[in-house]
Amino acid sequence: MSRKKSAKYAANAFKNEIDRILEFTREAEDAKLTDQAMTWTYELALVKTAVAFEHLMLECIVCAVNNDTGTISAQTGINFPKHLTDEVCEYLVTGGGYFDFKGRDGLIKVLKQFMPPDHYLTVAVKDTKFRDALDQLVALRNFAAHESPASKKKVLEALKIQKIGSAGAWVKRQDRFPKLAGRLTDLADAISDAAPY
Repeated sequence: MSRKKSAKYAANAFKNEIDRILEFTREAEDAKLTDQAMTWTYELALVKTAVAFEHLMLECIVCAVNNDTGTISAQTGINFPKHLTDEVCEYLVTGGGYFDFKGRDGLIKVLKQFMPPDHYLTVAVKDTKFRDALDQLVALRNFAAHESPASKKKVLEALKIQKIGSAGAWVKRQDRFPKLAGRLTDLADAISDAAPY
């Protein structure tokens, strides 16, 4: 019999990936790259951080469904079998596409499709102390990736500022990227602490 998914393991893997990304930015800082090169370095760091966070959330949702199909049965009204493979759980979450959500509120909406409001994952994500970090991560990642007027408007709203040159330029200053990464790591710790497995 294969081992069940573990939200604790997923949270730890996320924290390890954040450590690798932070080390990457430190190495770039030590290399004394140009200002433009550092801006692009931090834009890449934002994208990699968003990817790691998406993996964390997908793994945790799959874990919740895989370990207790009653969570998804209660939300959908469909009686799922007690044992589903990881692949089936992931398909239920993604529909065969990729995992995506729009900011913190969008993530909460996705979570509510698969688990009750008092589930440890939903409770952790809904904690208001993580609101800004989640909204900022998604908005900064979208602005770094698209540089569109719509993504710029969203990032200005998320950061509560009037002007921004680029996502990378904003996070490379005043220790903003390590602070954002730290808040996301705190969320991973909250998930790990609450998860039964």
